Amino acid sequence: MKNAQQAPERGLASMSPASFGLVMATGIVSLAAAMLFLPRVAQVMFKLNIFFFAVLWALTLLRLARHSRRFFRDMGDHVRAPGYFTMVAGSGILGTQFVALGGSYRAGWLLWGLAAALWIVLVYAIFAALTVRADKPGLDRGLSGSWLLAVVATQSIAVLGGALAGHGGPIDAALLDFIALAMWLSGGMLYGLIMALIFFRYLFLRFSPADLSPSYWINMGAMAISTLAGTQLIANAAASPFLASILPFIKGLTLFFWAAGTWWIPLLLALGFWRHVTMRFPVRYDPLYWGVVFPFGMYAASTQSLIQQLELDFLHVLPICFLYAAMAAWVVAFVGLSHDVGRRFKGNRGGCEA
Repeated sequence: MKNAQQAPERGLASMSPASFGLVMATGIVSLAAAMLFLPRVAQVMFKLNIFFFAVLWALTLLRLARHSRRFFRDMGDHVRAPGYFTMVAGSGILGTQFVALGGSYRAGWLLWGLAAALWIVLVYAIFAALTVRADKPGLDRGLSGSWLLAVVATQSIAVLGGALAGHGGPIDAALLDFIALAMWLSGGMLYGLIMALIFFRYLFLRFSPADLSPSYWINMGAMAISTLAGTQLIANAAASPFLASILPFIKGLTLFFWAAGTWWIPLLLALGFWRHVTMRFPVRYDPLYWGVVFPFGMYAASTQSLIQQLELDFLHVLPICFLYAAMAAWVVAFVGLSHDVGRRFKGNRGGCEA
């Protein structure tokens, strides 16, 4: 009985900081479905995402209250700390859903404020904690694609800020467009810094199947959300003289981000084949698998937006294919999550009966 009661507490204490990847993945698949004319799918996933967001925040606050030492210790861990950025990205993407699917700018503003506050606290707290840490792991143990969640978090604020600009609220449209632009460029800067290290690890350090975590798909997903943020700025340029004055630069950099994200797709597919087929590495549920769903959905949404803003109709097949791939991946990941939760619950019941 005692062990059964302690099991939920152990699960709460070890809760992954990357758990909000579920919100990120569900939100972007919902938005992509709406953009590609599947409104019922979009609305169902929107409602599900509100539920997921509320449950995960309740569990996070409970963990902070009961296991604060473990909570803050994870912020100084090179492996687990980047997962906290999913809290920022999840808030930003859900806010974008409220604006695009619910027409609720008030909820959008609240979530933008939450995402911005979390970004300021987490980015500087985590980077500072890891900088001053005395015992640091090498790149082979401390670096993975999850570090690019810092980019995704930054760009999620740019996307939602761009969607809110010109629709009232506490911040003037011109200032909000400028903040969105600054965040977009900051995200690009972070991607360049982190990706150089990741590419170095790919080519010059030993790589085993266990090292190739699902989070490496964020190599592509970070560029996809950067593309989406860029297309939002392009759309806003018509009502913003400042953005209009640098529109060729924004278009060129947006296309660069899309091309960079697209470049990663064949390589990541080949590495995934090597990991699971050639090396027969088993597939087990991990919250990081939402880091596969998210890039697929984001690539669909960003490519569709790019087509609309730059009139690239010849790319129309890509977003459709990636949307269905994202939906299939979401179902597989959700089944894995359900099975994992069911297994833990069954184990707890067995301990209680014993």
